[in-house]
Amino acid sequence: MKLGVLTSGGDAPGMNAAIRAVVRRAFALNCETVGFLHGFNGLVKGEWRKMTQASVAGIIQRGGTILRTARSQDFIEPAGRDAALRTLEKTGVEGLVVIGGGGSAVGAMALDAMGMPVVTVPSTVDNDLLGTDVTIGHMSAVNTVVQSVNSIRDTATSHERIFVIETMGRDTGHIALNAGLASGAESILIPEMKTPLEDVSKRILNAHARGKSHSIIMLAEGYGHGFDVARTIQATSGLETRVIVLGHLQRGGSPLASDRIIASRLGAHATDIMVGGRHDLQVGLVSGTLVETPLEEVCAQRREISLDIYDLARSLSG
Repeated sequence: MKLGVLTSGGDAPGMNAAIRAVVRRAFALNCETVGFLHGFNGLVKGEWRKMTQASVAGIIQRGGTILRTARSQDFIEPAGRDAALRTLEKTGVEGLVVIGGGGSAVGAMALDAMGMPVVTVPSTVDNDLLGTDVTIGHMSAVNTVVQSVNSIRDTATSHERIFVIETMGRDTGHIALNAGLASGAESILIPEMKTPLEDVSKRILNAHARGKSHSIIMLAEGYGHGFDVARTIQATSGLETRVIVLGHLQRGGSPLASDRIIASRLGAHATDIMVGGRHDLQVGLVSGTLVETPLEEVCAQRREISLDIYDLARSLSG
């Protein structure tokens, strides 16, 4: 059997570990592997290369993706999808493993409906996919935020300032929530919980009255722009407020061991079920157990935040 593999959408630490797992598991199962470059664009434009054990050597510790990634406008159109299917047929690929997030799952489901068997591996720093407790790259991104906050707290304390830390999370607050809990942020602002900024200022002033001279406000970009939030907090609290926008820094860097392990398990399992004849599925980990979820379910809605974690973070903030 000949398998294809691609990475699509935003990059995430651990994608390379997943590519490596697909290629090497396929080799162990006496299968060939083709890597498509630049996500679904590579399918549309016919960009591919043969993958071997040697081609994935020394990549497990690297961030980003050796196959590169992109968001494809051409693939959205029927002509683009037809071109993608022709590329798969020309290369002799009999099944495709797609490593990516929610948009990638939608594209994968479309290809599967056209007759090309597809299995997806959930890889996005946003952690917003159903069917898995955690997506590849999320905890590495959270760790990057926490390490940044560790440094920012030093200057926040020295200058007795409030810092608003803006994280990724246009539609969901998983990064801000988990990083806020792990870094001891005084307030967490996420799109799922529209906390009034007046309440944030009151909490800051109450803490200030108890002798706390600085505060960290963890902000998911989907809640609002960091500089707008900072101006409002400074105006309502009267305390000096600064903004740090972490941006794409969260996607880069070497993946944590946990992401390498998750990626290895999911990439290998995706290969196993594809070779076994099953498709139109996303692989995932729930309570440490490998599971599969129909792509239709994965694409239907996003994974919600944990209100228990939100309440815990709020109760532990000083």
